[in-house]
Amino acid sequence: MNIHEYQGKEVLKQYGVTVPNGKVAYTVEEAVEAAESLGSQVTVVKAQIHAGGRGKAGGVKVAKNSDEVRAYASEILGKVLVTHQTGPEGKEVKRLLIEEGCDIRKEYYVGVVVDRGTGRVVMMASEEGGTEIEEVAAATPEKIFKEVIDPAVGFQVFQARRLAYAINIPGELVNKAVKFMLALYEAFVDKDCSIAEINPLVVTGDGNVMALDAKLNFDSNALYRHKDIQALRDLDEEDEKEIEASKFDLSYIALDGNIGCMVNGAGLAMATMDIIKYYGGDPANFLDVGGGATTEKVTEAFKIILSDAKVEGIFVNIFGGIMRCDVIADGVVEAARQLGLTKPLVVRLEGTNVELGKKILSESGLNIVAADSMADGAQKIVALVK
Repeated sequence: MNIHEYQGKEVLKQYGVTVPNGKVAYTVEEAVEAAESLGSQVTVVKAQIHAGGRGKAGGVKVAKNSDEVRAYASEILGKVLVTHQTGPEGKEVKRLLIEEGCDIRKEYYVGVVVDRGTGRVVMMASEEGGTEIEEVAAATPEKIFKEVIDPAVGFQVFQARRLAYAINIPGELVNKAVKFMLALYEAFVDKDCSIAEINPLVVTGDGNVMALDAKLNFDSNALYRHKDIQALRDLDEEDEKEIEASKFDLSYIALDGNIGCMVNGAGLAMATMDIIKYYGGDPANFLDVGGGATTEKVTEAFKIILSDAKVEGIFVNIFGGIMRCDVIADGVVEAARQLGLTKPLVVRLEGTNVELGKKILSESGLNIVAADSMADGAQKIVALVK
């Protein structure tokens, strides 16, 4: 789960991370009032969407007075920002962060991630702050320094100090930078984050070390432990189909293609998308119905797939281990009848109760194309859609 920058900063403040003073605004008038209450000579007007690259897209403006705040807020609110993370459709700005300006002396990058290679949390740092870390990794990887953290002892002071010196934090501010990194790690672990990224971390003219931006992502599987974080969820920033899928415990991710996929098991779902691409098609979604799907769950999965206007055909690919093929077949038939399905539908079933499942499909009277294998099914649905 993602949250907005201003929300991330509020979370980090609880752990002692220094951030600029700021207020959220939903209207132009609220933006002006927030700027006046901050009393800063320079005010920053920042679009709040769940995506990076906002500055390059015109979503971050520096205002020198209330009139400029009003003008920038009017310009940004309601604007659709298109960044490298939003995709070409962009995202509409519905809220702003109005923040006091600060005297930036130097920008750095600090991030905490879960490294699958080592199976541990890693803190990364670079003196190339303000730049996308992917660009730094591609162009100058030697400028990224990492500390792998032993979960038994946690992030140690000497590791934070080593990072601070590696990225050339001014000597007199090393202790503040160490304190900052330790607090960031504590927040990451305590709140079950998957990413905690500060870009940029800045040192200021008056000797502060602070987070000028903050991106926090959370492990959705751990949200039941954090009601306070759940309350920060912004449904306007999420795909409606993905929200609906989550209500039925379906793993759904919308894609850009025209072939809807319904599969059981994440690995099989990935393989299904790959084989559709291999035969010249484009998957419209990732959808894993899981191992315990019911007829109702399968029906809802169909509804979600068909709510995507781009879908021109559906490929159901089920391997029945825990899942029974007859249950899937019942769900497919029920969904097709309820929805009056007219688009091509290819079904491949293997595993538990497969013969019963195939019998249910063949006796349904519906126009369902049977497939003998995953490759056969992929070829058939690609041909039907084309």
